[in-house]
Amino acid sequence: MSVVVVGANHRTAPLELLEQMTVDGERLPKLLASLGGAEHISEAVVLSTCNRTEVYLVAERFHGAYDEVRDFFSDLTYLPPERFADALYVHYDGEAVRHLFDVAAGLDSAVPGEHEVLGQVRAAWDVARVEGASGRHLNLLFRHALEVGKRARSETSIAQRVTSVSQAAVVLATEELGDLTDRDALLVGAGGMGRAVAGFLLDAGVSSLTVANRSREAAEELVASVGADGGAERCAVVSLDAVGDLLGRVDLVVTATGAPGALIGAPTVAASVAGRSRPLVVVDIGVPRDVEPSVADLDDVRLLDMACVSALTDASLAERHREVAAVRVIVDEEVQRFVSLATAREVDPVVRSLRDRFEAVRLGELDRSASRLRSLDGDQVRAVEELTRALVAKLLHEPTLRLKASAGSSLGDRLAESVRDLFDLAEPTPGPQADGADPAPTSD
Repeated sequence: MSVVVVGANHRTAPLELLEQMTVDGERLPKLLASLGGAEHISEAVVLSTCNRTEVYLVAERFHGAYDEVRDFFSDLTYLPPERFADALYVHYDGEAVRHLFDVAAGLDSAVPGEHEVLGQVRAAWDVARVEGASGRHLNLLFRHALEVGKRARSETSIAQRVTSVSQAAVVLATEELGDLTDRDALLVGAGGMGRAVAGFLLDAGVSSLTVANRSREAAEELVASVGADGGAERCAVVSLDAVGDLLGRVDLVVTATGAPGALIGAPTVAASVAGRSRPLVVVDIGVPRDVEPSVADLDDVRLLDMACVSALTDASLAERHREVAAVRVIVDEEVQRFVSLATAREVDPVVRSLRDRFEAVRLGELDRSASRLRSLDGDQVRAVEELTRALVAKLLHEPTLRLKASAGSSLGDRLAESVRDLFDLAEPTPGPQADGADPAPTSD
């Protein structure tokens, strides 16, 4: 079997396609069940963020599993495979491990070192574990990936300065408006991304922050959490129906919802901003987009979206880019460490069982030949012992090298399984943490 990742991200797919590939949280359990029921897939984790949608899986047969994931994306997007196939990338075994470690370390994000992605990796893994889609192999892999992400952020400066999409949204707004002090802001969305945006806006000194959300309770919880340090008096909560009225009064709008389609249309914005004496800045970090793209064509409105966030990385994050090389060193080290651990987990028990089986045969044959060996003196008995041990070691030397050299690959899995079948070796008993499912480290 092989560990495989199939997906698309902001580098391989246009924003319009990436929006269609986004996995809604409510649909995720059902989608995981469909992957888990596939013939050639034994484990699966689906990671969907604003920058990527990826399926991590354990494939019993590579080509069959790839076809099943392609069908998964076709069902998800309602598109024929030829419409998105060129945007998909595929990594397997060591390269799949490296890719996930890059994602967790923040190297694969539009904003390198972004803060949210580590929590998103853990959340995707948590859902897969709850739904029974992630098993021993992916549990170990994702647990290690979270450790890599924490190490990258603690040992380098990649998480300093602008470290997230939500912070980048506020940086973009600041660049457009010059200063957010005494500015009035409207935030649409009260999820994890919205919560982070709210904190950055208050820290930037906005004079008022109004939060609009489908669930008023969620918006009130957001205000309570970000206003704990004295910002609550600057915050207010409204329903989504009030957004149109507020557009004419605020300086900045940031949208960060998980809605399946645009919440703010061009006619609404046009009617609201008519007669304004100052420009309106709108930053849309929702995927799919929360604001109709045609809003950008309106006078006195500046619309910024995820494409602008991606452009920000090259324009204003030079310091963090200089840390990429240091993080890559960490990822290289951790890939090697993971492969070594995989060898110990998968191959060493097989090698030990094989050596134990041969040793048992050797001792059994010596025992059966005991009556014929009684005439030998002590030196001769020791010579027989050394000869039989040497024969066993010689016979096992090449198989042991081949097993260890192929560990962590699909070939290694096949060889180990063949050895277990040929010599009737028992499956190794997993230790207390063998499935890797004990609590994993969280994002800082």
